[in-house]
Amino acid sequence: MTVREVAAEAYREALPVLAVSAVGGLFAGVVLGGMDAELEAVPGLLMLVPALLATRGNVYGSLGARLASALHQGLIEPTLNLDDERLRGAVAAALANGVLVSCFAAVLAFVVLAVLGRRVAPVTTLFGIAAIAGLISGLLLTAAVVGVVFLGYRRGYNPDTLAGPVVTTTGDVVGVATLLLATRIVLAAGGL
Repeated sequence: MTVREVAAEAYREALPVLAVSAVGGLFAGVVLGGMDAELEAVPGLLMLVPALLATRGNVYGSLGARLASALHQGLIEPTLNLDDERLRGAVAAALANGVLVSCFAAVLAFVVLAVLGRRVAPVTTLFGIAAIAGLISGLLLTAAVVGVVFLGYRRGYNPDTLAGPVVTTTGDVVGVATLLLATRIVLAAGGL
């Protein structure tokens, strides 16, 4: 296979996914733009947005890469087999890392804003929002990543080409939407 053929194949596989990624990023921005009331009600919430979105991409991008490598090496089959110890382990590690990093980001945001003398919501409020958003987005992103990687592999696509843009887009959209949902849940519960 020539360099030109490899490049053409990579673009053929990646461009549609990248186009969807751009639209998804715009949608996430629209959702974030509509969170004025929540951002006002929870001082410090805006500081969590980039941290939570970045961790979604990093944690679930690693999950996609791990699954793609396991498929390429023949260590797992491209079917959803919940008895597969490797698949369960990869998913459990991604979910645990996603929730733990989200909670750490909430505590760190609280500490930084408090040290700077800025107005900030109670640490329990930020922690609750981050934990709920981390768990819900983690479950949704896990399903998306596993589905796209396995389906793409079965259809002859390189899962490494698909996983990155899908995780980025889905992570942004799901991350902002679950942050909004988690904030509304925590505020409805009295702010923890």
